Amino acid sequence: MFSSALKSFTSNISSNYTIAGQPTSASGPWKIFDAKKKSSGKAASVFVFDKKSLEPQGGSLGGRGNAASLKRAHEEVLERLKKEASALARLRHPSILELVEPVEETRNGGLMFATEPITASLAGLLQEKDEQERIGGVGGRSSRYVVEDPEGGGRKRRELEIDELEIQKGLLQVGKGLEFLHESAGLVHGNLTPDAILINAKSDWKISGLAFCGSSNTGTISTVAPIPLSEVLNQDPRLPRTVQLNLDYTSPDFVLDNNATSAADIFSLGLLIIALYNSPHRSPIETHASLSSFKRLFASSSSIPTQNNNFLCSGTIPKSLVSDLLPKMITRRPAQRLGAREFQQAQYFDNILVSTIRFLDALPAKTANEKAQFMRGLSRIVPQFPKSVLEKKVLPALLEEMKDRELLALVLQDVFAIVKAMPSGKRAFTEKVIPRLREIFLAGQAGKPVANAERDPSKEGGLMVLLENMSIVAKNSSGKEFRDDVLPIVLMALESPTHALVDASLTTLPSILSVLDFSTIKNELFPVIAAVFSKTTSMNIKIRGLEAFYTLCGGVETSDVPLGDGLDGVTLSDTPESNRSSGSSILDKFTVQEKVVPLLKGIKTKEPGVMMAALNVFKQVGKVADSDFLAMDVLPTLWSFSLGPLLNLQQFQAYMTLIKVLSGRIEKEQTRKLQELSANNTTTNLRSDGAASSVLSNPGNRIGNGSSGEETDFESLVTGKRTNGAVPDALEDWSASMPNRPGNAHNLPQQISGAPTFSWSTHPPPVPVTRTTSGTLQPRPANFRSITPDQSLSSFTALTPTSPSSQPLQPTRPMTTGPAPHHTQPTSQISTPTLNWTSANTNSAAPWPAQRTPSFTIPPPPTSSPSYQSRGNTTANVGAFSIAPPPANTGAQSAGLARQRDHAQGLDKYESLL
Repeated sequence: MFSSALKSFTSNISSNYTIAGQPTSASGPWKIFDAKKKSSGKAASVFVFDKKSLEPQGGSLGGRGNAASLKRAHEEVLERLKKEASALARLRHPSILELVEPVEETRNGGLMFATEPITASLAGLLQEKDEQERIGGVGGRSSRYVVEDPEGGGRKRRELEIDELEIQKGLLQVGKGLEFLHESAGLVHGNLTPDAILINAKSDWKISGLAFCGSSNTGTISTVAPIPLSEVLNQDPRLPRTVQLNLDYTSPDFVLDNNATSAADIFSLGLLIIALYNSPHRSPIETHASLSSFKRLFASSSSIPTQNNNFLCSGTIPKSLVSDLLPKMITRRPAQRLGAREFQQAQYFDNILVSTIRFLDALPAKTANEKAQFMRGLSRIVPQFPKSVLEKKVLPALLEEMKDRELLALVLQDVFAIVKAMPSGKRAFTEKVIPRLREIFLAGQAGKPVANAERDPSKEGGLMVLLENMSIVAKNSSGKEFRDDVLPIVLMALESPTHALVDASLTTLPSILSVLDFSTIKNELFPVIAAVFSKTTSMNIKIRGLEAFYTLCGGVETSDVPLGDGLDGVTLSDTPESNRSSGSSILDKFTVQEKVVPLLKGIKTKEPGVMMAALNVFKQVGKVADSDFLAMDVLPTLWSFSLGPLLNLQQFQAYMTLIKVLSGRIEKEQTRKLQELSANNTTTNLRSDGAASSVLSNPGNRIGNGSSGEETDFESLVTGKRTNGAVPDALEDWSASMPNRPGNAHNLPQQISGAPTFSWSTHPPPVPVTRTTSGTLQPRPANFRSITPDQSLSSFTALTPTSPSSQPLQPTRPMTTGPAPHHTQPTSQISTPTLNWTSANTNSAAPWPAQRTPSFTIPPPPTSSPSYQSRGNTTANVGAFSIAPPPANTGAQSAGLARQRDHAQGLDKYESLL
């Protein structure tokens, strides 16, 4: 309804301002809307009067007038309301409502003007408090107003509280406004009611509702006409009560004496004070807009508010008001009343908080020395102030004084004390303090510091206070607000040529890291810190930079985390500092290894303070960096630093402790890696060796023959059985490639068993073989004993055959002195020639020939043969014989044949002995 009505109010104000769709409060006949100026975005309040509100609810009234008289009454109301706006335009005082846009007539005949931002009227605030106390009892929830953002931001709630200090401060401001009206402007307000008191955004009480004001009729000279009492006292029932004089707050001077003096406003102010403490919050005089009722009330002393009847108040009024102030205000005789100036000097306002507010209001007129003394002492009494007064009154006044650079440091100390004391400090800091800080410390819209700017000691002092209170700033700022508005100030301080500012900036690092994201820390904050660390020539800043690196790598300033085996590259799991804010690295591993460590390695000074600060950083690096990096880059640097000539024993031992811990970690990790690698290699070798063995031991599994290209039968491939008795291709290949000579006895087992051997594998023990009479080779029995060539032929005793030489050789039993074997059928076998190199003739000059006569092995006879046992002693030395190497001459071959013939004859003689 209101939004549609506003559209009909075509004026310059509606064209130049964005006006909210719903009113936030009301002041008599005026509806108050929040607004913002389109060109500047400055907040304002628009007062709107709708002419339709003058029309009677039930149509025109007959009997007392006609339509012409009603129209004339409406015109008088409009003229009176225009007079109110015009009076605001002429009066300029901190306690008088400030007019921004003059009154304008709208298209439908209404009125509109714009003022400073208004939160509520005192009448609306008291009505809201009545509703709250009725619901929740006296002392219910704090007063709130629901308002709507003019730019469509939605509805929001405004907190409004009326406590004792708020009342004292407001009444004091009203007294100042009345003093200005009475003594400077020569005016009498005439209708001082709760509707005429407006509360602005700074929680100041402003006087408005000047529709009935006029000059005093006490003979003072004024350009304003006196109040026409005969007209204003006439209550017209056809008009709303909001456009007529409110008799409930009217002085008896008007009604009974027909006298309009400034004392009448003091009487109305006394009734207003009682309404503040009354329950419900209204005047103790209820006339119901009737002059006869008013006269009847003042005809009896019992119906008049006095000290005897507690001023007809159902609430509790402070004793200072009851005993001192109100009796001098609510009195029948105007001469006995206090003046506006005397009212401000009453004992009721004599306390430190009210005095502080009064001094703060008069601060622009104070000297520089008085301002400085006030700012130094303000922080001590800040906790005594109500939070609403701090936020709406004290804080805005201090922010206005920040324009004085000489007071900047002192003002900022008080500002941070107020933000810390307020429960809603974050909102106040974000909305009010941060924009002011940007305006003072940063130049340009981008928030970048001015290059080559001149040093301002006063500004640097304020910046130092800001850095010292950075924990409060971080606590009351969101991440985005801090990054956009506060971080540029910190970076500017880091790049300052003043060492004290740089030192203070590095000290703030633990506070600001909690509100910054990783990308901002790595890309914006860390490069500036690194540049300051590498370029500074101050040892103190060098140490501060190392402390900053310690914090960026996850160090904790408040706790001393002991070193131990918990250096696992991530964090110490057994310590409480295991989260990001206290124990884990803020920078990533790459930045720590590639950026931080090179800065540490580049340290030139060997001062113990710098060395020990660097040691703390290396402790944190040891928790983050890889073991390889620690071994190749960190440990050499630690050894170099530990041998510094200025370190004492304890400092050297601290370095050695870290070196041992990091070395132990490297050893442990490297050992684990090698154990895992060894286990993996063993498993791999077992698998590969098993596969190779299966292929090599069973060469028939090969799919094809590399030489002929023929494929093996599928059944033999999948079953592993040979379909024919043919020798495998691989065996044929191996046997074809082996040299076929009698001396290579170690090759014979391979030819028989088919098992190949390789140069890299362990040779199996040779399988003994013998040659049968038919000339074929077969495996030798386990108990078979061969004769090794350990004796020369010259020592062999000649044997005489017992049978004719024409008789063929018969199988004989071998002689042995050992236990009898289980064989019962001994056979004469030709053994594989073996050489006993230990007993061979080492003096022979000629090499052993390739063709050698094989030695004969005589199997032992059975143990049951008595003849053999009886001759055991005589044949003990005939166990084996050897063939000496032939001489290296051309007759070696004929000599060998002769020896074979002699050997055959020797066998005949031996058999004859048996």
